[in-house]
Amino acid sequence: MHWKKINELFSWQFLKRILGIILGATIVSASINSLIIPNRIADGGVTGIAIILHYLFKWPVSWIILVLNIPLFIVGLKLVGRSFLLLSVLGVAVLSLTLSMTTHLPPLTQDTLLAAISGGVVSGIGMGIIFRSRGSLGGTDILAVLFARTTPFSVGQILLGIDAVIFLLTAILFKPEMAMYAMIYMFIATRVVDLVQEGLSHSKSVMVVTSHPQRIANEIMSKLERGVTLFQATGAFSGESKQVVYCVINRTELSQLKEIVREQDPVAFVAISEVPEVVGEGFSSWKGH
Repeated sequence: MHWKKINELFSWQFLKRILGIILGATIVSASINSLIIPNRIADGGVTGIAIILHYLFKWPVSWIILVLNIPLFIVGLKLVGRSFLLLSVLGVAVLSLTLSMTTHLPPLTQDTLLAAISGGVVSGIGMGIIFRSRGSLGGTDILAVLFARTTPFSVGQILLGIDAVIFLLTAILFKPEMAMYAMIYMFIATRVVDLVQEGLSHSKSVMVVTSHPQRIANEIMSKLERGVTLFQATGAFSGESKQVVYCVINRTELSQLKEIVREQDPVAFVAISEVPEVVGEGFSSWKGH
């Protein structure tokens, strides 16, 4: 093994990823044992299958997850990167271990709807930490990649199909309400995962097509202290050459920027877009990514 790879393996950044996966898997386990299983709520993917089998046969969820993931990891050896696979194996191993360790956690609530909402938030936080640490909890993601290569469907469509089958089985084997609560749980968990990965401080990207680019750029740099990029553009219909002013700002600065554009060029064309995450000077750093 090269020294560079050894240094990467034992770097602080890699250790932080491992710690993040351990923390995230522990949070997910606590959510499953204190909110999901006591209230008989299903889940998606391999965890959902494991929970259904637990409801039917009282088999330990931790062992079912471990057993079901082994063949998926074997298949995934040639489908995903080695680093991602190793971190995913770690995630599944820690999840199985912490599920066993937190089995006797008392139920936090007996209200099924409240459990689905709270479980979605808590599990979403745990899964978000895992994904942010470049890991995963294995499962059907690998299966979806395999089928995406041999079918006309995308990975997202296949994952959605697998979860739909699990929810349908839940409705048939138990009752429709369980599947409905499971969908609420999954929807909230997915949204929270996005929030954990992207953060709450969404920014705005602004493109201004104007005849006075330098004046607008100078005002933005002076009053907002934001970097500005200018690039050339040509109108497809008019053939007129104009410059485009591009910058990224915080939400609180949007009104001030629009006022700058209105003052400098009232007929400018302005396009504003949502930016979930920005890494760079003036925003978040690469630290922790």
